[in-house]
Amino acid sequence: PLHWDSFFKLSIRLILCVEILDSKTKEQLCFLDKVSDIKSLFHKSYPKWYPARQALRLDPKGKALRNDDLLQNLPVGTSATLYFRDLGPQLGWTMVFLAEYIGPLLIYLLFYFRVPYIYNHKYTLTSSSHHVVNLACACHSFHYIKRLFETIFVHRFSNGTMPLRATLRNCAYYWGFAAWLAYYINHPLYTPPSYGKTQVRYALIIFLCEAGNFSVHWSLNSLKCEGAKCRRFPNPSKNPFTWLFFFVSCPNYTYEVGAWVGLSIMTQCVPVALFTFLGFIQMSIWAKGKHKTYTREFKDYPNFRMPILPFIL
Repeated sequence: PLHWDSFFKLSIRLILCVEILDSKTKEQLCFLDKVSDIKSLFHKSYPKWYPARQALRLDPKGKALRNDDLLQNLPVGTSATLYFRDLGPQLGWTMVFLAEYIGPLLIYLLFYFRVPYIYNHKYTLTSSSHHVVNLACACHSFHYIKRLFETIFVHRFSNGTMPLRATLRNCAYYWGFAAWLAYYINHPLYTPPSYGKTQVRYALIIFLCEAGNFSVHWSLNSLKCEGAKCRRFPNPSKNPFTWLFFFVSCPNYTYEVGAWVGLSIMTQCVPVALFTFLGFIQMSIWAKGKHKTYTREFKDYPNFRMPILPFIL
């Protein structure tokens, strides 16, 4: 015998039905009678469209439903019509980051070693006489090797994906900037920084923000999370680099920008400075979004924390 509560839930599941139509032709693609794992059931009927590739909506122009949304909680009656949209081929986050970071690492080295057809043939496979060029290559390579290491061993990704076309766009951005800045830094006519070794030394100290960036990523990895959701917000630890958590929500972005500022000062190269500026804008947007999420989910979240820059932004 079923209790009334159980019978009510069972009845709702039996009554609810899902009709999936093509958002353009309105042609019926699938008719389901369950609310759980709708995308998985749809995938069984249409193997081409795996769950990560699907966007299901209550309205053709509405917002896509999240994977954790339940039909019982949506503004529908005893039946619901969902509109399907193909998001295109998808890549997991690990593959996305590996593709984004391997490219700049290898592309920069092509310019550093001055492989044929990049500069005048008389400079082919020659090396620069400026120490700062060698140091800049070491710093740039270290940055992306660290990112690759973190992608494989440190970062904890959700089951989310990125569309292939967006991945290609991101790769074009990272790879293109790597080629642009590498071309000028490793150019045979490159001019060293105006203030010589003093400028380079101070810039190298600033570049050590990379250590802070890694420390914060390691600290974030230690948080107890269920998938992409964490039970608590990040706080400073005994590691001094994490003390920036006292003032900002995303110190990993703060340190990231700091490292690129250091490389910009070290090389005194406009493409590096532009890449740093654009990166700061994008990371500020991400930091504001993360900060907003923290303040919404945790009532005891510190009010004095800023998204990315202490006391400013």
